[in-house]
Amino acid sequence: MNKNTLTLVALRYRAVFLDIKREDIDMVSEASVPVLAFVARLRENGFCVSEELLHALGAVSANRLAEITECIHDVMGVDLNWAPLVKGWDVPTGETFADHLITLIANIFGEEAGFRGTTLPCGHLIPKGTFPLERYNGCPFCGTPFVTTDFVYKGQGSTLKELRLFTLDDMRHVFTSLLASATPLDATQKDSLEQLLREFPLPEGVNITMKETAMLVVKLLVEQGKAYEASALLTTPADILRYLWYEKTGYVQIIEPKTLVAHARKMYTHIWEPLDRSADAASKMEEKLRLKYDRKTCLRVARWLNAIPMTARQAAENMNPKRGMWVRMIRALRLGEYSHKRGFDHLAQILDVFYKQDYATWQGRVDQALSENDISKTLALLKERPGLFARCLFATMLRFGSDNALAAFEEVADQLPARLLLSLGNAAELYFDPTAVRLARPVTGVTHQIEPNKLLALYDDDARKAMAAAVDALFRSSMARRFAAQQTEAKTIFIDPSLYHIPVSIGDRTTTVQDTSCALMGTRFPVEGDAVRLFLQWGKGLHAQPLDMDLSACISLPDNEIAKCAFFNLTCVGAKHSGDIRSIPEMVGTAEYIELSLPELEAAGARYVTFICNAYSVGELSPNLVVGWMNSAYPMTVSEENGVAYDPSCVQHAVRISEGNLSKGLVFGVLNVAKREIIWLEMPFTAQTLKGADSTSVEALLHKLEAQLSIGQLLDMKAKAQGLTSVERAEDADEAYTYEWALNPAEVTALLETSPRS
Repeated sequence: MNKNTLTLVALRYRAVFLDIKREDIDMVSEASVPVLAFVARLRENGFCVSEELLHALGAVSANRLAEITECIHDVMGVDLNWAPLVKGWDVPTGETFADHLITLIANIFGEEAGFRGTTLPCGHLIPKGTFPLERYNGCPFCGTPFVTTDFVYKGQGSTLKELRLFTLDDMRHVFTSLLASATPLDATQKDSLEQLLREFPLPEGVNITMKETAMLVVKLLVEQGKAYEASALLTTPADILRYLWYEKTGYVQIIEPKTLVAHARKMYTHIWEPLDRSADAASKMEEKLRLKYDRKTCLRVARWLNAIPMTARQAAENMNPKRGMWVRMIRALRLGEYSHKRGFDHLAQILDVFYKQDYATWQGRVDQALSENDISKTLALLKERPGLFARCLFATMLRFGSDNALAAFEEVADQLPARLLLSLGNAAELYFDPTAVRLARPVTGVTHQIEPNKLLALYDDDARKAMAAAVDALFRSSMARRFAAQQTEAKTIFIDPSLYHIPVSIGDRTTTVQDTSCALMGTRFPVEGDAVRLFLQWGKGLHAQPLDMDLSACISLPDNEIAKCAFFNLTCVGAKHSGDIRSIPEMVGTAEYIELSLPELEAAGARYVTFICNAYSVGELSPNLVVGWMNSAYPMTVSEENGVAYDPSCVQHAVRISEGNLSKGLVFGVLNVAKREIIWLEMPFTAQTLKGADSTSVEALLHKLEAQLSIGQLLDMKAKAQGLTSVERAEDADEAYTYEWALNPAEVTALLETSPRS
């Protein structure tokens, strides 16, 4: 068992993992010197400990405490280079566009043209009278840093985040809840599950309902040589194709190869990069997608398909939506050859029916009924597959009338997972509003705006609102039946007030990893002082090279005016930038900051400030890039010597870009100036600069989050259905739902797993 791995996973749940039993904790002993020293190191990083954890630490060796400290330092980035381009950057250097222009001319014509100045290690000549070089840690012209430091400030934070105790039982509970989650896992949960899958065996009897989770498990079982056990999770040909796609691309959702290649080309296509970059990216993707399998893999897939618990016609129909991909897969995997071998009779039958197309598809029958405008036949077919009915419910309501569609849908609604009904309830208001901006974000990381359904124009405003209300009522009545059917002896309930501001996570999965400050998208963070400091750190573990990531802030002012603090505008109303770095030093990375002054923003009438990071010089955000913000009721220092402004104790929220994230840009937060609170959201986009993060899309995402059912509202529905009385303190309640409980979204979604027939 790797204790460091479990320590890193526990930190994501605001906990410290100790390999002890709770009954062995001495709750009356005094803390030893090593424990007190460990707690002091935690305070420097912005953490404190619960009483239980404090006493539990007394049973841990000093060496183990030192290992935990190292893990926390690594996660908080204490040993990275946090020196920006400018020293004491809270005082602007006064650089202008003219400085850059004169320096450009001087480096074209050189000293022979009469230019005099300082030649820097990067080779650039900085003419006298331009940039004040004494204020820079590197070249102000090309953004190459010459100074690195392992120094950071510590202990300036005004709020400490409490860490709890996690035992082996707690870790196994997290493991089981992730496996059994009724909703897709986000990037942090996936990463945690992958770590835990390597530490624990699969629990007996666990029900893995999500296909994405199943693919993670199958991949690990195959790596461990347990392909036969994996077959239990692959019950349809679509499951097998999904795994083959996931194994090759890392995506669970199957995308047509030509679409993925086109996206790779698009990521590199803009005027600032060589034209051959897009072609090179596309060729690399094509090579990655090339179908080449060894005999061992071919035999494994043949056995999986042969063991599918479906008739040949059912299997062939299941394969039909991706028929083109299956034709190529069958050839690449030599399945025709294996179908002639002894013991592969079922595989032979499936391929025979598939190639002869001796089957009728359900979708074909639906399409025919639609073309004939046969309402009763269409609805009867849709009721055969409730999940697909749910996915086309809104369009069906517009086409056949809400009364007909909802009456048919209500007959099968209780057969559906509650998460699907919740998704419908969350989406209804926006879908039936012809003026609303709807967003879709596929796995490629591109956020798309979806045009309203043209059939909305056939209905007036009252009819559209009635449709949205009817969908919401259907979800609420179904949930009331499900909660009422639950057996409980509880009489009282505590609901943390913060849960009323956090949407139930269903469709908005985050693609970044949160290593310490786990939060659910839509969480609101209060700003304690008068300053918010954004930070961006990238390049950890990479050799020195040009690698330009940008940190930006977009400020919404009165009269639709927008102010931008970015690499091209280092100072603007209420904001200061630490300088544009375009190259990274060896292995330790580099950093940029933006300081936001709330009093100045308030005086200017600013409404929102959007936090943005971009990949300027490469196709996607650099792996292990960390972005977030700090705030404190106390002033936060900026070093005049090297410009370091990072203090782990002041970090309120931070996220890390994971491997395989194709986003070129990321909106990671919005400051509501009047309310003095920051809303954490995540909106990837593919633009090279902050101009690609248009305000319309950001406001649409904010509106979408606000329109969704909150965790608190869901718990209110539970309390009402079960007759529970709300109390004000967690310790007085039979059932307590705290913010710490909600940090494990798998626990939240467990509320949606109950059946009305239970």
